[in-house]
Amino acid sequence: MKSRYDNEMELNFLSKSNNEAFARITVAAFAAQLDPTVEELADIKTAVSEAVTNCIVHAYEDTQGIIKLRATLLDNELEIEISDSGKGIEDIELARKPLYTTKGNLERSGMGFTIMESFMDQVEIHSIVGIGTKIVMKKKIKKEQSEEKIEEQENALID
Repeated sequence: MKSRYDNEMELNFLSKSNNEAFARITVAAFAAQLDPTVEELADIKTAVSEAVTNCIVHAYEDTQGIIKLRATLLDNELEIEISDSGKGIEDIELARKPLYTTKGNLERSGMGFTIMESFMDQVEIHSIVGIGTKIVMKKKIKKEQSEEKIEEQENALID
């Protein structure tokens, strides 16, 4: 089977709070293939934590369900899909607003989507009430060229 990606992985796990760290670390290990900076890796881990936590807290509320995580690599871009089959989001634009939360009694900050959007290059939210939600996040990993490598390339052009 030929893939349209350089690499891809899928993971399904229960919507238990202790699986949030598992998801975050798994995606970080997968993203390591692109040789990200420590800061880029921290951004990815934070965004994954927020998306998975949203599934645990909001999608399934007091029950458990399955969270699906899919990550793909193409060139220097990481794409992460996190989805659930939970209750869905009634108003996506309202949910995206900073400090908006439906769980004020749980001391939720209402910053999940804002955090994802600030750490990733692109965030798409797809949701149907009663069916579930899928978050698609993308991040380009910027490969810094060392000065030595740039000098080698410049010399090759001169020769």
